[in-house]
Amino acid sequence: MNQYIFKITSIITLCLFLFPNMISATSENNELQLNSEAVILIDAQSGQVLYEKNSDEKLPPASITKIATAIYAIEKGNLNDIVSISENATKAEGTLVYLEAGEQVPLKKLIQGLLINSGNDAGVAIAEHLSGTVEQFVIDFNQYLQEEIGVEDTHFTNPHGLYNPEHLTTAEDMAKITQYAIQNELFREIFDTQELKWDGETWDTTLINHHLMVRDQSYEGITGGKNGFVTEAGFTLVTSAEREKLSLIAVTLNSKTDEQSYQDTTALFNYGFQHFETEKIESNEQFVDAWKNKYETDEEIVYVKKIGETVEKDILPTGELLIKGEDDRTIKQEMLEELKSNDKNEQLKSKIVEPPVSEEQINAEKHLHILVPFAIFISFCISGIFYLQIRKI
Repeated sequence: MNQYIFKITSIITLCLFLFPNMISATSENNELQLNSEAVILIDAQSGQVLYEKNSDEKLPPASITKIATAIYAIEKGNLNDIVSISENATKAEGTLVYLEAGEQVPLKKLIQGLLINSGNDAGVAIAEHLSGTVEQFVIDFNQYLQEEIGVEDTHFTNPHGLYNPEHLTTAEDMAKITQYAIQNELFREIFDTQELKWDGETWDTTLINHHLMVRDQSYEGITGGKNGFVTEAGFTLVTSAEREKLSLIAVTLNSKTDEQSYQDTTALFNYGFQHFETEKIESNEQFVDAWKNKYETDEEIVYVKKIGETVEKDILPTGELLIKGEDDRTIKQEMLEELKSNDKNEQLKSKIVEPPVSEEQINAEKHLHILVPFAIFISFCISGIFYLQIRKI
């Protein structure tokens, strides 16, 4: 028996010696038991990725598409415009705010119906108002997402998220779109609206936010969200939350059930709030590199580190500030502005500015200005006489 225990202990010790990172890596990878096919958790201020799983996989987003449609409409449209609802918009399928053909609705109200009640008819009406047709809207919309927000793996074929095999995004892109959108005050207000009285031409009701965590405020710090579902996309969810200056955005794609999407979101937020904290470097803070060159931040730099973690800040030869964590991971890189020191300026001046000229040097230069031409003239005369004498010979 003792020999058996000794052998088992020896094997475990040998494994730990040969594979020292095996246990820690396994426990870290299994830290979050998530059911969604793709997820991501980012810091809303810096955009740092705090957790991800298949975050670059292209998947159908369903109605979380409307986050992108809403911020596009807010930025590109006139919120006071009165939109005339087309027959085409009233024929939209899925969740509706029951618009009537010919109904006159302010653009802002359509955006509210789009985000809060997930109205597909509102999405079509917005698209037609902004671009004339849904087809032209799709062109304008995708160009905006790529050029102004900077997504790379997203292509939308409609403004609402109804399934199309080419209507795809990634968890990473949806987090980036949401991070961009919540910088807008009106978007944040609608994104976090729990309910809204709706007076339509044929439908008077109170819109109730379809996102359970927003509607019920069942998680501390929730600041907004949008949910989605179509059979081909599964359940999708985008949620924002904030506690003690740490702002997070969680995205889950293709959950099998509505409950799983909320469970995964809760697990992501718990992980974020329990493990990370925000740090700031104020603008105009100075750093010196190994060659005594001075650099300065031209704006505030926000980054997220593990709670209680000590970070290292180094200046690279390129002039970038490199912030690294205790496990030598790169937390953030930011280009700084180089400062020209007084010593360098003085050295530069000393190479350019000549010493003062004395009166004797000035007089000498005047004499040279007279003597040099005279000497040239005399030399020319002597040369002429010499030449004539040679001719006589």
